[in-house]
Amino acid sequence: MNYDLQILNLPNLFAALGLIGINRWLARFKYADEATKRLVRYLLAIGLWVDEIIWHYWNYSQGQWTIQTMLPLHSCSLMIWLAGFMLLFKNYRIYEFGYFLGLGGATQILLTSRVPLDLLTQYRYFQVFISHGLLITSVLYMTTVEGFRPTWGSLLRVLIGTNLYMAIIFPLNLAIGSNYMFLAYKPEEFASILDILPAWPYYILYVEMLGILVFLLLYLPFAIKDWRAKVNK
Repeated sequence: MNYDLQILNLPNLFAALGLIGINRWLARFKYADEATKRLVRYLLAIGLWVDEIIWHYWNYSQGQWTIQTMLPLHSCSLMIWLAGFMLLFKNYRIYEFGYFLGLGGATQILLTSRVPLDLLTQYRYFQVFISHGLLITSVLYMTTVEGFRPTWGSLLRVLIGTNLYMAIIFPLNLAIGSNYMFLAYKPEEFASILDILPAWPYYILYVEMLGILVFLLLYLPFAIKDWRAKVNK
């Protein structure tokens, strides 16, 4: 999908406001019975998977589905599939990765992407908002309603796991001529934050540092909460 790097243009702003409203409404289910919570989780999981299946079918019907571009190996694509299992089985290990990778990656896409208006009549115009919005919502639902939260151990596991995953994807890119996780080169079909970073392979180191910074920012609310609880003892 082609999109330009642009911070909070009008469609992104509407999407962000809508997402905030939806998640504020879903937070009320914190006090619902378990059967209701389970129903919401299942509906979110179905939404994630159905949207992704439609996305793959649409690309196939347009002759655009290839193993070099459409395998669910980018972090957000992988987390969209895994988040469904997180919701169905209340899996905490998937939640850890969803919290840091899902929230970090999907939020960046929603805030900086600008899908061309000439695609308004096509499914792919809305798919970027639907898929990433559902991923964010699923993680926030598990946090605000189901009571999940990351720990320092979570942050460490995600850092180690992500780097191990990149070590697997790198040779796969070489083998099939793909660019999953953008480890082979900067994306050429759309603008990204990588464009302002040094050339390959140095930008990968910058992405590592930016990733750590984003993870720490995402963990900050819980760090502050724990610190306040410790002080008030």
